[in-house]
Amino acid sequence: MGVKIGLQYVPRQAASALALACAFSLPCAAHGQANPSSATNPFFGSVTAQPLSDQTLKLSLDDAVTRGLKNNLGIREAESGEKELRGQRSLAVQQFLPTITLTGDSGLYQHNLAAQGFKPSLIAKFAKLMPGGFPKGFSEITRDDLTEGQLHMSQTLFSGPVFAAYKAAGAAQKSAHFAMMSARGETVQQVATVYLRSIAAESEVENAKALVAQSQTLFDHAKEAHAAGVVANLDELRARVQLQNQQQILIAAENQLEKNLILLKRETGIDPGQKIALTDPAPYSDLADQTPEELRAVAYKSRQDYQNMQNQLVEYKAIHAAYRSQRWPTLSFNSSWGTVTVDGAGTHGVFSAMGSVKMPLFREAGQRGQEDASQAQAESVRAQLASLHDQIDMQVRAALLDVSANKKLVEVARSNVELATRALSDETDRVNAGVDDNLPLVTAQAALATAESNLVESLYQYNVSKLVLARAAGVLETQYRDYLGR
Repeated sequence: MGVKIGLQYVPRQAASALALACAFSLPCAAHGQANPSSATNPFFGSVTAQPLSDQTLKLSLDDAVTRGLKNNLGIREAESGEKELRGQRSLAVQQFLPTITLTGDSGLYQHNLAAQGFKPSLIAKFAKLMPGGFPKGFSEITRDDLTEGQLHMSQTLFSGPVFAAYKAAGAAQKSAHFAMMSARGETVQQVATVYLRSIAAESEVENAKALVAQSQTLFDHAKEAHAAGVVANLDELRARVQLQNQQQILIAAENQLEKNLILLKRETGIDPGQKIALTDPAPYSDLADQTPEELRAVAYKSRQDYQNMQNQLVEYKAIHAAYRSQRWPTLSFNSSWGTVTVDGAGTHGVFSAMGSVKMPLFREAGQRGQEDASQAQAESVRAQLASLHDQIDMQVRAALLDVSANKKLVEVARSNVELATRALSDETDRVNAGVDDNLPLVTAQAALATAESNLVESLYQYNVSKLVLARAAGVLETQYRDYLGR
């Protein structure tokens, strides 16, 4: 029950290569799957970092959370997405910086003058202009050694699309950062929830063992009494059925505990075959009273998904501005300097410098289409941001209601355990005194088992609802200890 605040990290490419940017969508992650796996949710997987050993690994809740933040597959994917966006922003930054390249070459070149248009008749005309004509043995095939080195520089001095792309890439990088922080919060919630579920499963096992021991005692007593002829065979059969029922419950509880521990190990990077022992008991503490208005104000400042979408809006506005600015002129500068040596005849320098202005013409239809598409994307994100603003209010209020209701359920469950314990004690005394047969005793024992199971589940749901409340406020990673009262 309750509102699950889950933010699954799903990277996607940006709508515009011009903006060199990406955005991150954050749908709610699926919870409570029948067979959770990293194929459907990366937060159910991890990179195994704890090698298998024969010794039992003691694991506290803090240790589990730390391991999850380090090894969880969802975190790794989010970190990779942030690195990818950092690289995209670097590409955008490069557009503002000068590009300098150095080139050099040396080689032997052979030229065919006839192939280059110097026909014999043209060469004869040149010979008349030279005193004494061309030297004897003049050949139309010439050779020369050429060695040259050049330094080139180019830089964009002004470009509206480049500037807007840089702004969009910066917003996309911030969006990726908040997506990664959301992934960290998701990891804390997943790991802490499974740890609490495992603690609850351990309590179920301990309760089942205690009830099996009680049922065994009841069965032994009924068997001896029947052998002595004090009670009927029905009492012995009834006690045997109760014992076997409790044994079934114990087997199921132990199996569920092992499955929960396997999932916990998968989420924290521990080998599934490693034996672990949970060191923390189920926490229980009251939360300080908080109003929806107070928590909502904290959430608007701390929720990473809200900040993520705000940066997405900035990104799409920049993309729209980039398309609009394609009508503006682009100013660039190019220059080069170098040295050239021909046949070892000495070195002389060469230099060039050129500024250029480029302005697109006759592209109005395409530009307007791109502007309209980017404007629609920005409007869509703006609508999603407004929806998320109201959704945060709903999630905070629902989480507060769950915390309050689950706290009352814990109090009622504890009272029921006390009453069921007293009823079982009184009925045991009546059976030992020979006042009743063991049917009321079996009924009282079953009532106590149900009450203890309800207490375990109520305490688990109370702690989970506090985690959900911390997630709704956007402070789960930093304050989960305070909310759990550890």
